[in-house]
Amino acid sequence: MASSPNKRRRVELSDENTLDQLKHFSTVVSDSGEFSQIEKFKPTDATTNPSLLLAAAQMDQYAHIVQDSITWAKQQVNQDDLVGNITDKLAVNFGIEILKIVPGYVSTEVDARLSFDTEATIAKARKLIGLYEAAGVSKDRILIKIASTWEGIKAAEQLQREGINTNLTLLFNFAQAVACAEANVKLISPFVGRILDWYKKNTGKDYTPSEDPGVQSVTKIYNYYKKFNYQTIVMGASFRSVGEILELAGCDRLTIAPKLLDEMMSQKTQVEQKLSPEKAQEEALDRVTYDEKSFRWAMNEDPMATDKLAEGIRKFAEDIVKLEALIQKKL
Repeated sequence: MASSPNKRRRVELSDENTLDQLKHFSTVVSDSGEFSQIEKFKPTDATTNPSLLLAAAQMDQYAHIVQDSITWAKQQVNQDDLVGNITDKLAVNFGIEILKIVPGYVSTEVDARLSFDTEATIAKARKLIGLYEAAGVSKDRILIKIASTWEGIKAAEQLQREGINTNLTLLFNFAQAVACAEANVKLISPFVGRILDWYKKNTGKDYTPSEDPGVQSVTKIYNYYKKFNYQTIVMGASFRSVGEILELAGCDRLTIAPKLLDEMMSQKTQVEQKLSPEKAQEEALDRVTYDEKSFRWAMNEDPMATDKLAEGIRKFAEDIVKLEALIQKKL
């Protein structure tokens, strides 16, 4: 008797490594600024952030990209913010190189120091897109990364109206996710591992992957989006283990660091789809909405989200300052 389609599917997947199995259920994105690592894992998209750019800018193999950015900035008419122009061009230059490897999107982040300034965030996003377009890269392949503050979400809402796609990052709670969906942002990056870090530190408990509060947060967001037909893409981010990743198999996208991608390539753990639009329809969820006051109150009532959002913005801002200091030494 012939095997059932489901059984054949399981046999087929069991012959693949864990990473390749996962790709049947979720789009895999590389969370790295290193071209060699991105090439190795063949992801669809890639994300960068100031911390990854800082690390890559200090590597000898990328010195020519740094120098090209400096040379370009020195040739511009406006020299008022030379170092700022260099860092913007550097972020774009790395993005251009990454787009030669991945077939989909690259995410380029707005300066974290603008996280509470809607107009300045919009201006920076337009500038970054302008640099990409001047280099012959369509804005359709770029996601502008913005912190999920109220001001950042409002900036993203305006940018989306202009046809500039956004990736809302440093997202730690449900209110942030709902506000992003209502702003019609292209993609959100709800964090998993950093939520787990906070709960382990503050409770002293260990969590299995299915109990992981970061996994549960992303699962709720995904189910809410699918149940109420929001088009915003959910891309789980900031993973601490393969177990967390596999609990979110079926999430639209998963952005994963090279170490964990490597780990999955060397395993043949059976991957089961955990999330799907069909399952989401069965969830007992009510539709909600947030204005600025209720959003800020929801953040105030969530110490984890408040702590991790502030910490994430500070860390990215610190790495931008370090990157600027590194560039200053090269002038």
